[in-house]
Amino acid sequence: MYQVVGSAKNRSLRVLWMLEEIGQPYTVIAADPRSETAITFSPSGKLPALIDGEATITDSTAIMTYLADKHGAFTAPAGTLARAQQDSVTQFLLDEFDAVLWTAARHSFVLPQEMRLPAIKTSLKWEYARSLMRLSARLNGPFLMGDMPSIPDIIAAHCLNWGHNAGFAAPDAALTDFAARMRDRPAYLRAMG
Repeated sequence: MYQVVGSAKNRSLRVLWMLEEIGQPYTVIAADPRSETAITFSPSGKLPALIDGEATITDSTAIMTYLADKHGAFTAPAGTLARAQQDSVTQFLLDEFDAVLWTAARHSFVLPQEMRLPAIKTSLKWEYARSLMRLSARLNGPFLMGDMPSIPDIIAAHCLNWGHNAGFAAPDAALTDFAARMRDRPAYLRAMG
């Protein structure tokens, strides 16, 4: 059985959600980022961490990719053109949404007060709004890769929710509907607990 270090309040939600989607059992070791427990499993203190037997894997995208490949679910097969296209969308989401939101969070509450640059959020919000248009153009059916949900859908929905909670631009109707459909998935609701 897998163990997930983290909680549904951070990027660990992505891993919990993936495990629910692929129907794999897991337990949670509750931890906050940079806590003593987090550092035990992830030297940087960042979460999530996944424990599989004697191995520990960090980074939500690496964990989701590992789980999807291992269980043959929620992904296109490795080495296919479909996988390359899926990975392209995944990297776009990490670069244009996750990184922007994480930078804003660091300058809001993560960095020491004297290192924070609140003015940076203006440019980050501009970048995020511009990326929303690009993401909407990539919506290729009910899900980002077409008719079947995959890793990018979890990342996109998580980032859209994060952006909303952080006061970033609202998505257009297509992305709003997409995010609502993703939040209505039974696996998401179970992961939220």
